[in-house]
Amino acid sequence: MEEIERKPLELNDDELLHAIECILFVAGDPVYIEELTRLFSADRAHIYGLLKDAEERMCDEGRGVLFSVTESTVQLVSNKAYDDIVVEFLQPAQIKSFSQSMLETLTIVAYRQPVTRSEIDGIRGIRSEYSVTQLIKQGFITECGRKDVVGRPMLFCTTDKFLRKFGLRSLDELPEFDRFSELALSDDVNDGSVKADDGGDME
Repeated sequence: MEEIERKPLELNDDELLHAIECILFVAGDPVYIEELTRLFSADRAHIYGLLKDAEERMCDEGRGVLFSVTESTVQLVSNKAYDDIVVEFLQPAQIKSFSQSMLETLTIVAYRQPVTRSEIDGIRGIRSEYSVTQLIKQGFITECGRKDVVGRPMLFCTTDKFLRKFGLRSLDELPEFDRFSELALSDDVNDGSVKADDGGDME
């Protein structure tokens, strides 16, 4: 069959943003900016600039739904300023998102990435297998290669979902670590300090 040539969509910038907003509402999940670039036959830098401007404008206007833009994706998200109102309306069971050990593990990955599990264990002083596994399942960290040392252990780094969860546009927006945590991230990992008498990472 002869492939039908698709005509480029002729939209002005306002129409383009409205169309993207509609796509994001229907998609629910993050959409890759490259996909939007191909769909609209537009320059990536132009699309990205429009999204960043719209993100800032929607935030300044206090909109209930916002664009959340990372280097590679964009998603429609709720404004955290109205979380309490939404919670009161929905009245969900209050479930703790992260255990203390998972939060510690996620913090280490965020600030030290790419990092191996043994390095995480050394910093925490306890095995972190369970926490690492759960964070991978929930999509907050991912495998990102192997360290070029003996045994070639797996390296872990954070994901776009991590950025969205904590309202960050990029890792450059992470706060100064020492101001917000008592957990010391020493440059020298003490490989011999990991506790082994508790059977692993106890949650």
